[in-house]
Amino acid sequence: MLKSFFKKASSVPAIPSTNEAHIAKCKQYVCQNYGSYPAVMEKGERIYMWDVEGKKYMDFMSGYGSTNQGHCHPEIKKAAIEQMEKITQISRAYHNVEMGKFGEMISNLSGYDKFFPSNGGCEACETAVKFARRWGYRVKGVEADKAEIIMANENFWGRSITASGACNDPSRYTDFGPFTPGFPLVDYNNLEAIEKRLQSSPNAVGVYLEPIQGEGGILMPDNGYLAKVKALCKKYNVLLIADEVQTGFGRTGYMFGYEHDMGKDDKPDILVFAKSASGGFYPVSGILADAHIMDLIKAGEHGSTFGGNPLGMAIAKRAVEVIVEEKMVENSAKMGEYLLSKTKTLSSPLLQEVRGRGLFQGIEVKAGLHVDGNDLSKIMFTNGVLTKATHDLTVRLSPALVINKEEIDAAMTIIEKSMVQLEELNEERSKK
Repeated sequence: MLKSFFKKASSVPAIPSTNEAHIAKCKQYVCQNYGSYPAVMEKGERIYMWDVEGKKYMDFMSGYGSTNQGHCHPEIKKAAIEQMEKITQISRAYHNVEMGKFGEMISNLSGYDKFFPSNGGCEACETAVKFARRWGYRVKGVEADKAEIIMANENFWGRSITASGACNDPSRYTDFGPFTPGFPLVDYNNLEAIEKRLQSSPNAVGVYLEPIQGEGGILMPDNGYLAKVKALCKKYNVLLIADEVQTGFGRTGYMFGYEHDMGKDDKPDILVFAKSASGGFYPVSGILADAHIMDLIKAGEHGSTFGGNPLGMAIAKRAVEVIVEEKMVENSAKMGEYLLSKTKTLSSPLLQEVRGRGLFQGIEVKAGLHVDGNDLSKIMFTNGVLTKATHDLTVRLSPALVINKEEIDAAMTIIEKSMVQLEELNEERSKK
């Protein structure tokens, strides 16, 4: 059968290197679970990408935040190649040289005792939930199988069955149930709602929050919110879990987003990270916590086949090192302030709000118009700036942390042009 396939394949002309041809092949053979724009990316460098037809784009998505260091960072690439020439995957049945090196570096950087390695963000989030439940049963003394972890409305932590059920997003839970119990939802940025739930739930073991709700639409809490939530967690003897999958590694102008409100002396009990931990070269994620939580997990009680493999760990170590060495966190803060000062000057009757922190910002289009954020994002794509709308109204701006003023100015020229075109489209549709 394979011989006949390869014989047939060798006789078929190569796919023309056009966007249309490659997209047609994907539509034929790949599940269409993303509403992708009609461009097939072939090359990337820093904040830029090029499609197969040679069109150049400014990438203001950064691979959903997985390439904070910019596309194809040469130092990370070098580390990947060097490790690939040694060994890539050996399983956790044995030790490897690179895992301890990364563990030491990320623990020292973050101020936590220990690190648990995994692959994608959702896996790390579920690991945090599992470890918090173990703490609840073994330390807090919660009744067996009754543990609750309080989540926020508009959260996003993946699309596993558990994550799909622990949210208020119909696109994630409709026709996918039944779901895992134990995840009550409260409104984000509402301390009273959290405390009310903690008062009524002796089985609560954790409060799980994003420092900024990225997928929710760059929803930002009040200053001091996380610190006040941590105080509530101490009061009611539960763990604070910070989901830094999108906000980590400099995205908000801090190494981790929680640092806007809190410091290493009073940090979240569990921190979840992923995405830019590897600079876009390889799936790497994990959780950080102190020993009194980590040491509750014994051999055979949790695992990850590829988690902690030498290739991923070598890449992650260099990926995080270059963030520090090249002062990308500082640049995110500086360029984020500059970008926000520019976006706040946008003048349009269609704009609801511009908001953000560091290089994690959102342009929200007013509801009830004849256009929305999806339209703005598509116009920006046509004009050469890549982004995506979330919850239909908010267009996220999250370029690589290496961006400079000249590049921001160039992007703003396109954004301003796109806003004018959005107004024209709204007017056109209003007449139909």
